[in-house]
Amino acid sequence: MPSPCILLPGLLCDDAVWNAQARALGARGIACSIPDYAELDSLQAMARSVLDSAPAGRFALAGHSMGARVALEVVRLAPERVQRLALLDTGIDPLPAGEAGERERARRMELLDIARRDGMRAMGREWARGMVHPSRWDSPVFDAILDMLERKTPAVYEAQIRALLGRPDARPLLAGLACPVLLGCGRDDAWSPLARHEEMHALLPGSRLAVFEHSGHMVTMEQPEAVCDALLDWMAWDPAA
Repeated sequence: MPSPCILLPGLLCDDAVWNAQARALGARGIACSIPDYAELDSLQAMARSVLDSAPAGRFALAGHSMGARVALEVVRLAPERVQRLALLDTGIDPLPAGEAGERERARRMELLDIARRDGMRAMGREWARGMVHPSRWDSPVFDAILDMLERKTPAVYEAQIRALLGRPDARPLLAGLACPVLLGCGRDDAWSPLARHEEMHALLPGSRLAVFEHSGHMVTMEQPEAVCDALLDWMAWDPAA
């Protein structure tokens, strides 16, 4: 019986972001769950909620974007529960000090102001253009992303911004990872670039790096079949072989 798999969504995402992958894994008899963070405002609190609702025993854990940072916090809290780990389009560093950190904070607050004033979909039209490959602007995939963002509220957005601005340094965790680790990234991800994942790959001997071509940040929706294939290989990966 394969281990269950928990799929963690990123900023303002819900189960739609993992829809294709949950179906593909389910077709192989792998039970999947996709948690909701509600209005939790720290990655650590999100990780605790994931563990509270997790199936008994060990499980596979995949996270996209902010969800991958939550996955790393799950590993920090309960490494013995995580059988294998997949981190897609993400990062490991805390908010940078100085001007770079202030720029990030200001940009996130600017988008939150748009969400409060004009609504989540209006904010999404501006934000999501940096999240997908330019060829998908105003496409059905882009519309599906806007639909997903619109299902969230400014209160949820504010809570998740607080969580990301307060993100801990996850770099020390990498050295202690003993389970099979898949790293994945869209070739054209402008938010969490491939170079960052190549660095993580170098810090994790034995990890695997999947590059999803013709894709920006939202790989699970932009290149669903390629991500499904990578996750199915990851679930079948026997590190002892």
